[in-house]
Amino acid sequence: MSETGVTYRDSGVDIDSAQRSLRAVTNAIKDTYTDAVVSGVGGFGGLFKAAFPDMANPILVSSIDGVGTKTKVAAMVGDYSGLGYDIVNHSANDILCQGARPLFFLDYYGCSRLAPEIFEPIVTGMAHACQTIGAALIGGETAEMPGVYHDEEVDVVGAIVGVVDAERKLPRTKVQPGDLVIGIASDGLHTNGFSLARRCLFEVGGLSVRDTAPGTELTLGEVLLKPHRCYVNPLLPLLHEEGIYAIAHITGGGLYDNIPRVLPANLRIQIEKHSWQPPAIFGLIQQLGNVSDAEMYRSFNMGIGMVVLADRFAAPSLVQRLNDAGESAAVIGEVLSGPHDVQIV
Repeated sequence: MSETGVTYRDSGVDIDSAQRSLRAVTNAIKDTYTDAVVSGVGGFGGLFKAAFPDMANPILVSSIDGVGTKTKVAAMVGDYSGLGYDIVNHSANDILCQGARPLFFLDYYGCSRLAPEIFEPIVTGMAHACQTIGAALIGGETAEMPGVYHDEEVDVVGAIVGVVDAERKLPRTKVQPGDLVIGIASDGLHTNGFSLARRCLFEVGGLSVRDTAPGTELTLGEVLLKPHRCYVNPLLPLLHEEGIYAIAHITGGGLYDNIPRVLPANLRIQIEKHSWQPPAIFGLIQQLGNVSDAEMYRSFNMGIGMVVLADRFAAPSLVQRLNDAGESAAVIGEVLSGPHDVQIV
């Protein structure tokens, strides 16, 4: 306690430390600024030019999400560097499902005590992920709240804004029976299902993040912390083509709950689960936790990070172009008439 009485620092909030950490990542943040940024970090609000001369009828698209309990695994491993990529890539994939290109991103970082060795890698990762997709990291909030968050606990949330021309907005209504389902591979769990994964692997299975993951030379911690894959750069250039009708980001709810979000009410999807090989981490989770197939395919992406509903004649070319762009894509199912659901056979 200071001689003048109790200070904010005595209460667990160190404003000076927060300012030092923010200054440490300022250059990385400014590297994301595009020509449309009027002002960014430091003001009471980020300013962005709302001019889209290449679009006849621009529509803004927004989304907000968090990385969830993946932060718990990061704490167990002592590596937080991928969490910034996770939140940006997850958010960008979400608005891609409306056909939108990202414009700018804002973050929320919550903690009990601001630790620079945790904060700075996370925000630097956000900045690098934003720069990769042409988005500006235009602002954010750092909340140091002892008593709300436990010691060493962090929360990472992000909001993104993008834009799409109305005539190119997804999903399109042209999808019909006979069209095909293209699956694009994930890089593991991405940012969903970690509460179930931690329960099965560590509480029930008794494993450690330092144990070797099956079929790899990596530890379980390294496999679980692989950043959420971003599909903006390979997919966005293809969205002007008439052969793509809808895109579904496979996040919480898995294949069962996410595909119907972009599917007309009179159609259903049949997925052939033997058309791809899920990463071994999912089999380990299922085995140790004795988890049913239905629960696995609803809790996890099972190796499919993004689904594209495409014209059956355009699908082979789209698969080839995605693979040429460095993705791992394949036809994994078909659109059928019937109730509005997904069947995995």
